[in-house]
Amino acid sequence: MPQHVTVRMAEHVWNLRAQRCFEPLRRVLGAVQRPGFRVVHYSVQGNHLHLLVEADDHAAFGSGLRSLAIRVARALNRVMGRRGRVLGGRTHARPLHTPTEVKRALRYVLLNRNHHVPDAVEADECSTAPWFRDWAALEEAPPAAARAGPRFPCVAVAAKTWLLAVGYRRGR
Repeated sequence: MPQHVTVRMAEHVWNLRAQRCFEPLRRVLGAVQRPGFRVVHYSVQGNHLHLLVEADDHAAFGSGLRSLAIRVARALNRVMGRRGRVLGGRTHARPLHTPTEVKRALRYVLLNRNHHVPDAVEADECSTAPWFRDWAALEEAPPAAARAGPRFPCVAVAAKTWLLAVGYRRGR
């Protein structure tokens, strides 16, 4: 089942959207794909990550999130030249059970930059929005960068669950 996961960073962590932090994060999000756990969509904000993930079961979900947290901490500590805690407290995860929940979560994650910067008109290159092609199903016009194409390869993987692959099209 797909889940919307929010991962907050500790206060001392640098801006995640800065190129020096985003590039290692983008690689981590691609490398964390494990049997039974996949990051399908993401949005990197200044001090937190929004992820749409799929897990085959509870154990795979927990293991995948732990792996993600460790890789994020190592990558960011390497960039900042420090050691220690990077994540700020607990990670929030919300299971998505219906097509409507998935559709709203997709809209929220892919257009999250507009939530933080209301005047933003382009697709957020710190998310998977430039690779998403089904904007009509979300009842949204594709942002400019989504129409122009992304500058770098996508690291997220294709959805395997019905809800996240095509089921969201039935949502309200």
